[in-house]
Amino acid sequence: MLPMYAGFKPDDPSLDSLWEFATQHKLPVLLHTGTTFVAQAPLDCTLPRHIDRVAIRFPEVRIVMAHLSHPFEGESVVVIRKHPHVYADISALHYRPFQLYHSLMLVQEYGVWDKLLFGSDYPFTTVNASIDGLRNLNSQLEGTALPRLDSEQIESLIFRNALLLLGLEA
Repeated sequence: MLPMYAGFKPDDPSLDSLWEFATQHKLPVLLHTGTTFVAQAPLDCTLPRHIDRVAIRFPEVRIVMAHLSHPFEGESVVVIRKHPHVYADISALHYRPFQLYHSLMLVQEYGVWDKLLFGSDYPFTTVNASIDGLRNLNSQLEGTALPRLDSEQIESLIFRNALLLLGLEA
């Protein structure tokens, strides 16, 4: 779903039948959250706090927030930590390596690596570029005392079976 392009907030009560349907049929729902460069697309429609309200009302629905809700990563991390069936993907984030490092450091500090899904944002980038971007994040820290991201967690993210997390059969 693309809330900012259609001009709706995911927690709008008029969408309750959608959330009920998704819950009943065990359908995961992916929402574009965070940034857009389209001037007419309201950012307010992309905020993770709207997903928080949906997950409170529909705790069994499985939701994926695309792009870790960049640039609202902190809010996204809090929402995925609160709700057992809310996840975020990291698609299209390797373009800004220091920002991705910072975002994943939030993930690491909050202990929610297991709530992240790999994504590339293909066709805008490739799977290989996304994987390389993730694996090279710590290399930008050479010569600094900044904490390192857990390389094993990065590998787990790359190879995680998202179907299981989303309640889908392989």
